[in-house]
Amino acid sequence: MIAMSLAEIAAAVDGELVRGAADTIVDGSVETDSRLVGPGSVFFALLGEETDGHRFVPSAADAGAALVVTERATDLPDGSATAQVVVADGYAALAALAHEVVARVRASSADRTDEHGRPAALRVVGITGSNGKTSTKNMLRTILTEHGETVAPEGSFNNHVGAPISMLRVTHDTRYLVVEMGASGIGHIAKLVRVAEPDTGVVLKVGLAHAGEFGGIEATQRAKSEMVTDLPAAATALLNVDDDRVAAMRGLTAAQVVGFGTSDDADYRLTGVSTDRDGTRFTLTAPPVRPDQDQDQPGGSEQVPETVDVRLAILGEHHAMNATAALAVAHRWGVPLADGAAALASMTRAERWRMELLQGGPEGVTVINDAYNASPDSTAAALRTLVQVVRPGERTIAVLGEMAELGEFSVEEHDTIGRLVVRLGIGQLVVVGRGAMAIHQAATLEGSWDGESVFIEDVDDAVQTLQEMVRPGDVVLVKSSKSAGLRFLGDRLGGVPA
Repeated sequence: MIAMSLAEIAAAVDGELVRGAADTIVDGSVETDSRLVGPGSVFFALLGEETDGHRFVPSAADAGAALVVTERATDLPDGSATAQVVVADGYAALAALAHEVVARVRASSADRTDEHGRPAALRVVGITGSNGKTSTKNMLRTILTEHGETVAPEGSFNNHVGAPISMLRVTHDTRYLVVEMGASGIGHIAKLVRVAEPDTGVVLKVGLAHAGEFGGIEATQRAKSEMVTDLPAAATALLNVDDDRVAAMRGLTAAQVVGFGTSDDADYRLTGVSTDRDGTRFTLTAPPVRPDQDQDQPGGSEQVPETVDVRLAILGEHHAMNATAALAVAHRWGVPLADGAAALASMTRAERWRMELLQGGPEGVTVINDAYNASPDSTAAALRTLVQVVRPGERTIAVLGEMAELGEFSVEEHDTIGRLVVRLGIGQLVVVGRGAMAIHQAATLEGSWDGESVFIEDVDDAVQTLQEMVRPGDVVLVKSSKSAGLRFLGDRLGGVPA
């Protein structure tokens, strides 16, 4: 975190400094897990569903925390130098501190220029969507890091705790802040947008991921639209115009709307998408650069449209859309398409357990481990990729677990996936876990299969079955939500050390 006095922190979070000198400067990391606290850290003691962060205040102090932020006065170890601020709501205080820090960095960088004398103020992008947030965030970080200090969350730090923690990592030298914004209900993204105040808001897709929590696709659309509804006119709303529900958000924002996709009316248009075992390829055409806000760029409005061939080592046509979103953001911030494409070519995977290609298991067997998140859309995309990357003479095997958080849509959507497996001509289906039973049942009913679909309740039993089943030349897709635990099955099958 940037350096702030205890008095400034207390004012920012609307809290009371009950311990410590007001003029003491704090500039350590901000943590909500006491195990990550080190000398100089700020520890937020949050009330969770399963635990109370106040229980860990003493251990945070013992680890050297400079400050603990609590919702009630809490005893600290004798002789501790740790300061304490008491607030009414720990989560609101965390968000308020993140907002203050980002605002201060914006202000301090307002007149900053780069080595070419061009404006280089802090730029902030928010990314949301039912699928693809983390991959797009990682792609954008890869591009931007080559052009200035870039802060982006590790993993999927995208909720009301993770996103502010990521924002608090900015320094006065940070050029770009990439914020992944997830939600499990109406109003969640709106709160994060108010904290970060993005210069660019990206909406990737509206699908059935977490539909059980939202209450349906229409509610999901309303939640995702919160990314753009409060953007000011000077900001940019970057929308996937191939998705009708996302494209409809054009009328909900005062910001400048820029579209991306395969449609003819897309400002950033991708064509010629193809994928195989070596990765994904497409061509991207961008409009003449019209810099966001007042950012100056070489060539300015006279620059002609750019076209670039993009080569990703990452599997899956759906990643072409994620890459296009990342390239579009960077391009509008002054990064030439060719530079962005070159940076993306260096990525070997989108993220751990996301379309991760593994070939360290049985000889001649290829495993695609995509078992960190799963929704109907992402599972269908992964299955299509499996069929696209198989070579003549190879057998396809789909190992599928539960797609979680679908609520009342669960049986129907798992049923649809089972039928899709058959229609795509996948050679063998292994369904793991009771939550995914409908996939097996639907596949069995859909075609004249005789043993091509196997249902197994336990992950360990599935590993044993697959080890006996696979043979050289097999290409195995492992896909499920994180809660199903199949990512570890994929690792074991792909030869990843435990």
